[in-house]
Amino acid sequence: MTTPSSTTPETARPAGPPAGLPTAEDCAIEVGEIFARVFHTLDDWRERIAAAVPDRADLDILVESLVVPALLASAGSPAADGPPATESLLIGAGFIAAPQYVNGRDAHFAWWLGPLASNPLLGNTSGASRLDLATRVHTEYLRDFRELEWYAVPEATNQTHVTGPYVDQLCTCDYIITLTMPVRLGERMIGVVGADVYVKRLEQVLLPHFLALPGPVVLVNQSGRVVISTEPTLPAGDILPNRRHPADGFALLPCPGTPFLLATRVAIATPAL
Repeated sequence: MTTPSSTTPETARPAGPPAGLPTAEDCAIEVGEIFARVFHTLDDWRERIAAAVPDRADLDILVESLVVPALLASAGSPAADGPPATESLLIGAGFIAAPQYVNGRDAHFAWWLGPLASNPLLGNTSGASRLDLATRVHTEYLRDFRELEWYAVPEATNQTHVTGPYVDQLCTCDYIITLTMPVRLGERMIGVVGADVYVKRLEQVLLPHFLALPGPVVLVNQSGRVVISTEPTLPAGDILPNRRHPADGFALLPCPGTPFLLATRVAIATPAL
């Protein structure tokens, strides 16, 4: 029987990370906790909207009162220590009504944007602004918004859903992740409440911990779409695996309660001479 003291360098197990440094498991848990906090916020908004919707005249006022404070809080940078506030990650939020629910309209978006910097469409904004579809270009796809993932999946499953990462061509012109939750009155879904997590802000929170890991790490969704990466040749929006990065080069670690996976580089054993 081989004792630990007789283990040769070729077969020695790699030492764990120094005390105090995060592990890949720690990072996966942190991702799960971040999104759990966003969903907790959405659940609170959903309950308040569902309780107030019989008075539809005040619906937009209520939604504005819920989401605008969160979006204005996002103007500050996420704190470097301690868990980030949900609001620090959000770039957009609101309620999108089911067709015909509000005054018989096919589409009713009670959606607000947080402050923007050097935005190609809106420039620099210091306050929250409501999304005005009448002033936007490339909105044709919203005519059938019930077919879009962020609406169709909650409607079909009655479950919360995460869409993305994807480039938001309507508002931010940058990568976002959209979280949506169905709002129901009895058996009827009257719309979805949602929030857009700005990938740049999520990166500010997670990247320092990812960089503390011993090797490259990539946060991907279930389709392999890259969210955040410490591997320079795997930028946001790329797909893992690909020709340069085969699947057997990475180990996948689920992030609890989310559709995301943490991909860490697998060490390749050197053949014995």
